[in-house]
Amino acid sequence: MSIKPVVALIGRPNVGKSTLFNQFTKSRQALVADLSGLTRDRQYGDATYEDKSFIVVDTGGIGEADDGSGNIDDYMSEQSHTAIHEADIIVFVVDARAGMIGADAEIGKFLHTLGKPVYVVANKVDGVHDAAPAEFYALGLGEPYPMAASHGRGVGNLLEVLTADMPAQENVVEPRGLKLAIIGRPNVGKSTLVNRLLGEDRVVVFDMPGTTRDSIYIPYQRDGKDYVLIDTAGVRRRGKIDEKVEKFSVIKTLQAIEDSNVTVIVIDAHEGIVDQDLHMIGYALDAGRALVVAINKWDGLTPDQRDYIKLEMDRRFSFIPYVKVHLISALHGTGVGNLYPSILRAYKSSMFEVSTNRLTQILQDAVTANPPPTVAGRRIKLRYAHIGGHNPPVIVIHGNQTSALPKSYQRYLENQFRQVFKLEGTPLNVIFKQNDNPYANKSDTPTKAKTQQLRQRERNRAQKFTTKDKDKKPRKR
Repeated sequence: MSIKPVVALIGRPNVGKSTLFNQFTKSRQALVADLSGLTRDRQYGDATYEDKSFIVVDTGGIGEADDGSGNIDDYMSEQSHTAIHEADIIVFVVDARAGMIGADAEIGKFLHTLGKPVYVVANKVDGVHDAAPAEFYALGLGEPYPMAASHGRGVGNLLEVLTADMPAQENVVEPRGLKLAIIGRPNVGKSTLVNRLLGEDRVVVFDMPGTTRDSIYIPYQRDGKDYVLIDTAGVRRRGKIDEKVEKFSVIKTLQAIEDSNVTVIVIDAHEGIVDQDLHMIGYALDAGRALVVAINKWDGLTPDQRDYIKLEMDRRFSFIPYVKVHLISALHGTGVGNLYPSILRAYKSSMFEVSTNRLTQILQDAVTANPPPTVAGRRIKLRYAHIGGHNPPVIVIHGNQTSALPKSYQRYLENQFRQVFKLEGTPLNVIFKQNDNPYANKSDTPTKAKTQQLRQRERNRAQKFTTKDKDKKPRKR
Protein backbone atom coordinates (compact mmCIF):
# COMPACT_ATOMS: atom_id res chain seq x y z
CA MET A 1 0.00 0.00 0.00
CA SER A 2 1.35 3.42 -0.95
CA ILE A 3 0.79 6.83 0.51
CA LYS A 4 -0.90 9.19 -1.91
CA PRO A 5 1.60 11.12 -4.07
CA VAL A 6 1.95 14.82 -3.29
CA VAL A 7 1.91 17.45 -6.04
CA ALA A 8 3.05 20.96 -5.05
CA LEU A 9 2.05 24.03 -7.07
CA ILE A 10 4.71 26.73 -6.83
CA GLY A 11 5.42 30.02 -8.54
CA ARG A 12 5.27 33.77 -8.13
CA PRO A 13 2.11 35.42 -6.75
CA ASN A 14 -0.88 35.80 -9.08
CA VAL A 15 0.29 33.37 -11.75
CA GLY A 16 -2.79 31.16 -11.31
CA LYS A 17 -1.75 28.57 -8.74
CA SER A 18 -5.00 28.81 -6.78
CA THR A 19 -7.05 28.58 -9.97
CA LEU A 20 -5.17 25.45 -10.98
CA PHE A 21 -5.61 24.10 -7.44
CA ASN A 22 -9.37 24.54 -7.77
CA GLN A 23 -9.33 22.83 -11.17
CA PHE A 24 -7.48 19.86 -9.65
CA THR A 25 -9.65 19.53 -6.54
CA LYS A 26 -12.97 20.68 -8.08
CA SER A 27 -15.45 20.85 -5.21
CA ARG A 28 -13.52 18.54 -2.93
CA GLN A 29 -13.00 19.72 0.62
CA ALA A 30 -9.47 20.68 1.61
CA LEU A 31 -7.60 18.04 3.56
CA VAL A 32 -6.66 20.62 6.18
CA ALA A 33 -7.91 24.16 6.44
CA ASP A 34 -5.75 25.76 9.10
CA LEU A 35 -2.84 24.47 11.12
CA SER A 36 -1.33 27.13 13.31
CA GLY A 37 2.28 27.77 12.40
CA LEU A 38 2.32 25.27 9.58
CA THR A 39 -0.24 25.98 6.86
CA ARG A 40 -0.40 29.74 6.84
CA ASP A 41 0.92 29.83 3.29
CA ARG A 42 -0.38 26.56 1.88
CA GLN A 43 -3.59 24.70 1.34
CA TYR A 44 -3.98 20.96 0.91
CA GLY A 45 -6.60 19.32 -1.28
CA ASP A 46 -7.61 15.84 -2.37
CA ALA A 47 -7.58 15.36 -6.15
CA THR A 48 -8.65 12.46 -8.36
CA TYR A 49 -8.12 11.92 -12.08
CA GLU A 50 -9.71 8.81 -13.55
CA ASP A 51 -8.64 6.04 -11.12
CA LYS A 52 -5.65 7.93 -9.68
CA SER A 53 -5.68 9.95 -6.46
CA PHE A 54 -3.14 12.42 -5.11
CA ILE A 55 -2.72 15.32 -2.69
CA VAL A 56 -2.26 18.77 -4.21
CA VAL A 57 -0.62 21.62 -2.29
CA ASP A 58 -1.25 25.25 -3.16
CA THR A 59 1.80 27.05 -1.76
CA GLY A 60 2.09 30.69 -0.95
CA GLY A 61 3.49 32.83 -3.71
CA ILE A 62 7.25 33.07 -3.96
CA GLY A 63 7.81 36.80 -4.25
CA GLU A 64 10.74 38.85 -5.40
CA ALA A 65 13.29 40.46 -3.12
CA ASP A 66 12.81 44.16 -2.49
CA ASP A 67 15.53 45.11 -4.95
CA GLY A 68 14.36 42.59 -7.56
CA SER A 69 17.42 40.43 -7.07
CA GLY A 70 18.80 38.04 -4.51
CA ASN A 71 18.93 34.34 -3.82
CA ILE A 72 15.84 32.16 -3.78
CA ASP A 73 16.04 31.89 0.02
CA ASP A 74 15.62 35.66 0.26
CA TYR A 75 12.03 35.54 -0.85
CA MET A 76 10.78 32.00 -0.48
CA SER A 77 8.53 31.63 2.55
CA GLU A 78 9.37 28.89 5.01
CA GLN A 79 6.00 27.28 4.36
CA SER A 80 6.49 27.17 0.59
CA HIS A 81 9.95 25.71 1.15
CA THR A 82 8.50 22.99 3.39
CA ALA A 83 5.73 22.17 0.92
CA ILE A 84 8.25 21.80 -1.91
CA HIS A 85 10.42 19.43 0.09
CA GLU A 86 7.52 17.20 1.13
CA ALA A 87 6.19 16.96 -2.44
CA ASP A 88 6.83 14.10 -4.85
CA ILE A 89 6.09 16.16 -7.97
CA ILE A 90 6.53 19.90 -8.56
CA VAL A 91 4.29 21.93 -10.87
CA PHE A 92 6.02 25.25 -11.57
CA VAL A 93 3.38 27.77 -12.69
CA VAL A 94 4.55 30.78 -14.70
CA ASP A 95 2.70 33.67 -16.35
CA ALA A 96 2.79 33.48 -20.16
CA ARG A 97 1.48 37.05 -20.45
CA ALA A 98 4.21 38.55 -18.28
CA GLY A 99 6.94 36.38 -19.81
CA MET A 100 9.96 35.06 -17.93
CA ILE A 101 11.42 37.37 -15.31
CA GLY A 102 14.32 37.11 -12.90
CA ALA A 103 12.32 35.47 -10.12
CA ASP A 104 11.25 32.67 -12.48
CA ALA A 105 14.88 32.02 -13.37
CA GLU A 106 15.88 31.89 -9.68
CA ILE A 107 13.07 29.47 -8.88
CA GLY A 108 14.11 27.34 -11.85
CA LYS A 109 17.70 27.15 -10.57
CA PHE A 110 16.44 26.04 -7.17
CA LEU A 111 14.22 23.34 -8.66
CA HIS A 112 17.20 21.87 -10.51
CA THR A 113 18.77 21.03 -7.13
CA LEU A 114 15.82 18.97 -5.84
CA GLY A 115 16.11 15.90 -8.02
CA LYS A 116 12.32 15.70 -8.30
CA PRO A 117 10.06 15.64 -11.38
CA VAL A 118 9.22 19.22 -12.37
CA TYR A 119 6.54 20.28 -14.85
CA VAL A 120 6.45 23.87 -16.11
CA VAL A 121 2.96 25.25 -16.74
CA ALA A 122 2.75 28.40 -18.86
CA ASN A 123 -0.58 29.75 -17.62
CA LYS A 124 -2.75 32.56 -19.04
CA VAL A 125 -2.03 31.68 -22.67
CA ASP A 126 -5.45 33.00 -23.70
CA GLY A 127 -4.86 36.18 -25.68
CA VAL A 128 -1.11 35.71 -26.22
CA HIS A 129 0.86 34.45 -29.20
CA ASP A 130 1.12 30.67 -29.55
CA ALA A 131 4.91 30.94 -29.35
CA ALA A 132 4.86 32.76 -25.98
CA PRO A 133 5.31 29.62 -23.81
CA ALA A 134 8.48 28.70 -25.72
CA GLU A 135 10.34 31.41 -23.80
CA PHE A 136 10.27 29.18 -20.72
CA TYR A 137 12.39 26.50 -22.39
CA ALA A 138 15.28 28.60 -21.06
CA LEU A 139 14.52 27.30 -17.56
CA GLY A 140 15.96 23.94 -18.59
CA LEU A 141 13.04 22.06 -17.04
CA GLY A 142 11.56 20.59 -20.19
CA GLU A 143 8.68 21.54 -22.43
CA PRO A 144 6.27 24.10 -20.95
CA TYR A 145 2.60 23.05 -20.85
CA PRO A 146 0.39 25.84 -22.24
CA MET A 147 -2.71 26.41 -20.13
CA ALA A 148 -5.64 28.71 -19.47
CA ALA A 149 -6.49 27.48 -15.97
CA SER A 150 -9.42 29.87 -15.50
CA HIS A 151 -11.18 28.20 -18.44
CA GLY A 152 -9.86 24.69 -17.75
CA ARG A 153 -7.99 24.57 -21.04
CA GLY A 154 -4.94 22.32 -20.90
CA VAL A 155 -5.72 20.99 -17.40
CA GLY A 156 -6.68 17.52 -18.64
CA ASN A 157 -3.44 17.11 -20.58
CA LEU A 158 -1.40 18.05 -17.51
CA LEU A 159 -3.33 15.68 -15.24
CA GLU A 160 -2.79 12.83 -17.68
CA VAL A 161 0.97 13.39 -17.58
CA LEU A 162 1.14 13.92 -13.79
CA THR A 163 -0.77 10.73 -12.99
CA ALA A 164 0.81 8.47 -15.62
CA ASP A 165 3.04 6.67 -13.12
CA MET A 166 0.75 6.92 -10.08
CA PRO A 167 -0.77 3.69 -8.71
CA ALA A 168 -4.43 3.04 -9.41
CA GLN A 169 -6.41 3.24 -6.17
CA GLU A 170 -8.63 0.31 -7.04
CA ASN A 171 -5.63 -2.02 -7.04
CA VAL A 172 -4.78 -1.24 -3.42
CA VAL A 173 -5.34 -4.17 -1.06
CA GLU A 174 -6.05 -3.29 2.55
CA PRO A 175 -3.81 -5.23 4.95
CA ARG A 176 -5.56 -6.91 7.87
CA GLY A 177 -5.02 -5.97 11.47
CA LEU A 178 -5.16 -3.12 13.94
CA LYS A 179 -3.80 -0.02 12.19
CA LEU A 180 -1.29 1.74 14.40
CA ALA A 181 0.06 5.19 13.46
CA ILE A 182 3.30 6.51 14.99
CA ILE A 183 3.37 10.31 14.75
CA GLY A 184 5.42 13.12 16.22
CA ARG A 185 7.73 16.01 15.45
CA PRO A 186 11.09 15.39 13.76
CA ASN A 187 13.83 13.82 15.86
CA VAL A 188 11.63 12.83 18.80
CA GLY A 189 12.50 9.16 18.32
CA LYS A 190 9.79 7.88 15.98
CA SER A 191 12.28 5.91 13.90
CA THR A 192 13.87 4.36 16.97
CA LEU A 193 10.48 3.42 18.38
CA VAL A 194 9.35 1.92 15.07
CA ASN A 195 12.50 -0.16 14.82
CA ARG A 196 12.04 -1.25 18.44
CA LEU A 197 8.41 -2.24 17.82
CA LEU A 198 9.30 -4.19 14.68
CA GLY A 199 12.52 -5.64 16.06
CA GLU A 200 11.25 -7.41 19.16
CA ASP A 201 11.72 -11.17 19.29
CA ARG A 202 7.99 -11.87 19.27
CA VAL A 203 7.35 -9.69 16.21
CA VAL A 204 7.19 -11.18 12.72
CA VAL A 205 7.43 -8.67 9.85
CA PHE A 206 5.85 -9.60 6.52
CA ASP A 207 7.07 -8.38 3.14
CA MET A 208 4.16 -7.07 1.10
CA PRO A 209 4.24 -7.93 -2.61
CA GLY A 210 4.36 -4.79 -4.69
CA THR A 211 5.47 -2.58 -1.82
CA THR A 212 6.76 0.64 -3.32
CA ARG A 213 9.57 2.83 -2.16
CA ASP A 214 7.19 5.28 -0.50
CA SER A 215 5.02 2.70 1.22
CA ILE A 216 4.38 3.41 4.90
CA TYR A 217 2.10 0.47 5.73
CA ILE A 218 3.91 -2.44 7.39
CA PRO A 219 1.90 -5.53 8.42
CA TYR A 220 3.34 -7.58 11.29
CA GLN A 221 2.29 -9.91 14.09
CA ARG A 222 2.86 -9.77 17.83
CA ASP A 223 1.66 -12.45 20.22
CA GLY A 224 -0.50 -13.89 17.46
CA LYS A 225 -2.33 -10.61 16.78
CA ASP A 226 -2.22 -8.81 13.42
CA TYR A 227 -1.06 -5.19 13.28
CA VAL A 228 -0.41 -2.71 10.49
CA LEU A 229 2.17 -0.09 11.38
CA ILE A 230 1.60 3.24 9.62
CA ASP A 231 5.00 4.86 9.74
CA THR A 232 5.20 8.60 9.04
CA ALA A 233 9.00 8.62 9.12
CA GLY A 234 9.49 6.63 5.90
CA VAL A 235 9.83 3.06 4.76
CA ARG A 236 11.18 0.45 7.17
CA ARG A 237 11.99 -2.72 5.37
CA ARG A 238 14.29 -4.60 7.75
CA GLY A 239 16.95 -1.95 7.97
CA LYS A 240 17.02 1.23 9.99
CA ILE A 241 16.35 4.79 8.93
CA ASP A 242 18.55 7.58 10.23
CA GLU A 243 16.47 9.82 12.48
CA LYS A 244 18.59 12.82 11.46
CA VAL A 245 17.33 12.84 7.88
CA GLU A 246 13.69 12.52 8.86
CA LYS A 247 11.54 15.46 7.80
CA PHE A 248 8.21 16.44 9.28
CA SER A 249 5.33 16.17 6.82
CA VAL A 250 1.88 17.45 7.66
CA ILE A 251 0.44 15.41 4.81
CA LYS A 252 1.93 12.12 5.96
CA THR A 253 0.81 12.79 9.52
CA LEU A 254 -2.76 13.62 8.54
CA GLN A 255 -3.07 10.60 6.26
CA ALA A 256 -1.61 8.30 8.90
CA ILE A 257 -4.07 9.56 11.52
CA GLU A 258 -7.06 9.22 9.18
CA ASP A 259 -6.09 5.67 8.20
CA SER A 260 -5.32 4.47 11.73
CA ASN A 261 -7.38 2.82 14.44
CA VAL A 262 -4.99 3.92 17.19
CA THR A 263 -2.46 6.76 17.07
CA VAL A 264 0.69 6.84 19.20
CA ILE A 265 2.18 10.32 19.51
CA VAL A 266 5.87 10.40 20.47
CA ILE A 267 7.11 13.39 22.48
CA ASP A 268 10.73 14.25 23.30
CA ALA A 269 11.11 14.50 27.08
CA HIS A 270 14.22 16.67 26.67
CA GLU A 271 12.28 19.33 24.74
CA GLY A 272 9.15 19.14 26.86
CA ILE A 273 5.56 19.30 25.67
CA VAL A 274 5.35 21.99 22.99
CA ASP A 275 2.41 23.48 21.10
CA GLN A 276 3.09 21.42 17.99
CA ASP A 277 2.68 18.24 20.06
CA LEU A 278 -0.72 19.49 21.21
CA HIS A 279 -1.68 20.35 17.62
CA MET A 280 -1.04 16.77 16.56
CA ILE A 281 -3.01 15.44 19.52
CA GLY A 282 -5.79 17.74 18.36
CA TYR A 283 -5.67 16.22 14.86
CA ALA A 284 -6.09 12.74 16.29
CA LEU A 285 -9.00 13.80 18.49
CA ASP A 286 -10.69 15.70 15.65
CA ALA A 287 -10.39 12.58 13.50
CA GLY A 288 -11.95 10.58 16.34
CA ARG A 289 -8.97 8.29 16.71
CA ALA A 290 -7.95 6.42 19.85
CA LEU A 291 -4.74 7.83 21.29
CA VAL A 292 -1.71 6.77 23.35
CA VAL A 293 1.05 9.19 24.38
CA ALA A 294 4.69 8.09 24.63
CA ILE A 295 7.14 10.46 26.37
CA ASN A 296 10.45 9.30 24.89
CA LYS A 297 14.07 9.67 26.10
CA TRP A 298 12.88 9.54 29.71
CA ASP A 299 16.00 7.73 30.89
CA GLY A 300 18.20 10.71 30.04
CA LEU A 301 16.48 13.14 32.41
CA THR A 302 17.65 14.25 35.82
CA PRO A 303 15.25 13.86 38.80
CA ASP A 304 14.44 17.59 38.67
CA GLN A 305 13.71 17.40 34.93
CA ARG A 306 11.42 14.43 35.48
CA ASP A 307 9.48 16.30 38.16
CA TYR A 308 9.09 19.26 35.80
CA ILE A 309 7.81 17.10 32.91
CA LYS A 310 5.29 15.42 35.22
CA LEU A 311 3.97 18.83 36.23
CA GLU A 312 3.77 19.79 32.55
CA MET A 313 1.87 16.58 31.81
CA ASP A 314 -0.71 17.41 34.48
CA ARG A 315 -1.11 20.93 33.14
CA ARG A 316 -1.01 20.44 29.36
CA PHE A 317 -2.79 17.09 29.16
CA SER A 318 -5.68 18.15 31.39
CA PHE A 319 -8.05 18.05 28.38
CA ILE A 320 -7.35 14.34 27.76
CA PRO A 321 -7.55 12.69 31.21
CA TYR A 322 -8.73 9.45 29.57
CA VAL A 323 -5.52 9.04 27.51
CA LYS A 324 -2.74 6.81 28.86
CA VAL A 325 0.72 8.42 29.01
CA HIS A 326 3.83 6.20 28.98
CA LEU A 327 7.36 7.18 29.98
CA ILE A 328 9.70 5.24 27.68
CA SER A 329 13.16 4.92 26.20
CA ALA A 330 12.83 3.72 22.61
CA LEU A 331 16.62 3.41 22.37
CA HIS A 332 16.95 1.02 25.32
CA GLY A 333 13.46 -0.47 25.14
CA THR A 334 12.42 0.68 28.60
CA GLY A 335 8.63 0.81 28.85
CA VAL A 336 8.06 0.09 25.14
CA GLY A 337 6.39 -3.26 25.82
CA ASN A 338 3.85 -1.53 28.06
CA LEU A 339 2.53 0.41 25.07
CA TYR A 340 0.76 -2.63 23.64
CA PRO A 341 -1.77 -3.16 26.48
CA SER A 342 -2.74 0.52 26.27
CA ILE A 343 -3.01 0.32 22.48
CA LEU A 344 -5.30 -2.70 22.71
CA ARG A 345 -7.46 -1.14 25.45
CA ALA A 346 -7.78 2.08 23.44
CA TYR A 347 -8.81 0.14 20.34
CA LYS A 348 -11.30 -1.98 22.28
CA SER A 349 -12.79 1.17 23.80
CA SER A 350 -13.13 2.81 20.38
CA MET A 351 -15.06 -0.21 19.06
CA PHE A 352 -17.13 -1.04 22.16
CA GLU A 353 -20.62 -2.50 21.76
CA VAL A 354 -23.52 -2.37 24.21
CA SER A 355 -27.24 -3.05 23.92
CA THR A 356 -29.77 -0.24 23.85
CA ASN A 357 -31.38 -1.59 27.04
CA ARG A 358 -28.10 -1.57 28.95
CA LEU A 359 -27.12 1.88 27.66
CA THR A 360 -30.54 3.28 28.53
CA GLN A 361 -30.28 1.82 32.05
CA ILE A 362 -26.92 3.56 32.56
CA LEU A 363 -28.49 6.80 31.31
CA GLN A 364 -31.44 6.50 33.69
CA ASP A 365 -29.13 5.70 36.63
CA ALA A 366 -27.10 8.83 35.86
CA VAL A 367 -30.27 10.94 35.57
CA THR A 368 -31.62 9.57 38.86
CA ALA A 369 -28.36 10.32 40.67
CA ASN A 370 -28.14 13.81 39.19
CA PRO A 371 -31.32 15.03 37.44
CA PRO A 372 -30.99 17.52 34.57
CA PRO A 373 -32.09 21.10 35.24
CA THR A 374 -35.53 22.51 34.48
CA VAL A 375 -36.27 24.80 31.52
CA ALA A 376 -39.14 27.28 31.90
CA GLY A 377 -40.46 25.17 34.74
CA ARG A 378 -40.30 21.94 32.77
CA ARG A 379 -37.69 19.30 33.50
CA ILE A 380 -35.61 18.02 30.59
CA LYS A 381 -36.45 14.37 29.99
CA LEU A 382 -33.83 11.99 28.62
CA ARG A 383 -35.71 8.89 27.47
CA TYR A 384 -33.31 6.35 25.95
CA ALA A 385 -29.83 5.92 24.43
CA HIS A 386 -28.24 3.73 21.77
CA ILE A 387 -24.90 3.26 20.00
CA GLY A 388 -24.56 5.41 16.87
CA GLY A 389 -21.08 4.54 15.60
CA HIS A 390 -17.55 3.32 16.28
CA ASN A 391 -13.98 4.61 16.09
CA PRO A 392 -14.86 6.97 17.64
CA PRO A 393 -17.74 5.53 19.67
CA VAL A 394 -20.94 7.55 19.34
CA ILE A 395 -23.77 7.45 21.89
CA VAL A 396 -27.10 8.95 20.80
CA ILE A 397 -29.46 10.13 23.56
CA HIS A 398 -33.12 10.89 22.79
CA GLY A 399 -35.29 13.16 24.85
CA ASN A 400 -37.21 16.42 24.96
CA GLN A 401 -35.67 19.90 25.19
CA THR A 402 -32.20 18.37 24.81
CA SER A 403 -30.99 21.49 22.99
CA ALA A 404 -31.26 23.31 26.32
CA LEU A 405 -29.08 20.79 28.14
CA PRO A 406 -26.06 22.62 29.66
CA LYS A 407 -22.57 21.66 28.51
CA SER A 408 -21.65 20.78 32.08
CA TYR A 409 -24.44 18.20 32.21
CA GLN A 410 -23.40 16.79 28.83
CA ARG A 411 -19.87 16.32 30.21
CA TYR A 412 -21.34 14.68 33.31
CA LEU A 413 -23.12 12.08 31.17
CA GLU A 414 -20.00 11.49 29.06
CA ASN A 415 -17.96 10.89 32.21
CA GLN A 416 -20.60 8.48 33.53
CA PHE A 417 -20.45 6.41 30.34
CA ARG A 418 -16.64 6.45 30.43
CA GLN A 419 -16.58 5.31 34.02
CA VAL A 420 -19.13 2.50 33.65
CA PHE A 421 -17.73 1.10 30.40
CA LYS A 422 -14.07 1.82 31.30
CA LEU A 423 -13.43 3.69 28.05
CA GLU A 424 -9.72 4.47 27.83
CA GLY A 425 -7.80 6.35 25.18
CA THR A 426 -10.67 7.19 22.84
CA PRO A 427 -12.74 10.29 22.24
CA LEU A 428 -16.44 9.72 22.94
CA ASN A 429 -19.11 11.59 21.01
CA VAL A 430 -22.42 11.99 22.84
CA ILE A 431 -25.14 13.27 20.52
CA PHE A 432 -28.50 14.53 21.77
CA LYS A 433 -31.62 14.10 19.64
CA GLN A 434 -34.64 16.21 20.45
CA ASN A 435 -37.95 14.37 20.07
CA ASP A 436 -40.02 17.34 18.96
CA ASN A 437 -43.71 17.13 18.12
CA PRO A 438 -43.71 17.13 14.29
CA TYR A 439 -46.97 19.10 14.34
CA ALA A 440 -45.94 21.57 17.02
CA ASN A 441 -45.90 24.68 14.82
CA LYS A 442 -48.54 23.63 12.31
CA SER A 443 -52.02 25.13 12.53
CA ASP A 444 -53.71 22.31 10.62
CA THR A 445 -52.72 19.24 12.58
CA PRO A 446 -54.56 15.96 11.91
CA THR A 447 -56.14 16.02 15.39
CA LYS A 448 -57.34 19.59 15.04
CA ALA A 449 -58.59 18.98 11.52
CA LYS A 450 -60.54 15.95 12.69
CA THR A 451 -62.11 17.94 15.51
CA GLN A 452 -63.11 20.71 13.11
CA GLN A 453 -64.60 18.16 10.75
CA LEU A 454 -66.72 16.59 13.51
CA ARG A 455 -67.94 19.99 14.64
CA GLN A 456 -68.90 20.90 11.09
CA ARG A 457 -70.88 17.67 10.77
CA GLU A 458 -72.74 18.48 13.97
CA ARG A 459 -73.58 21.97 12.69
CA ASN A 460 -74.76 20.59 9.35
CA ARG A 461 -76.94 18.01 11.08
CA ALA A 462 -78.43 20.61 13.41
CA GLN A 463 -79.09 22.95 10.50
CA LYS A 464 -80.78 20.13 8.56
CA PHE A 465 -83.21 19.35 11.35
CA THR A 466 -83.96 23.03 11.88
CA THR A 467 -84.86 23.46 8.21
CA LYS A 468 -87.17 20.43 8.29
CA ASP A 469 -88.98 21.82 11.30
CA LYS A 470 -89.60 25.14 9.54
CA ASP A 471 -90.96 23.41 6.43
CA LYS A 472 -93.54 21.42 8.40
CA LYS A 473 -97.06 22.87 8.22
CA PRO A 474 -99.03 23.10 11.43
CA ARG A 475 -101.51 20.24 11.82
CA LYS A 476 -105.16 21.23 11.77
CA ARG A 477 -107.27 20.21 14.66
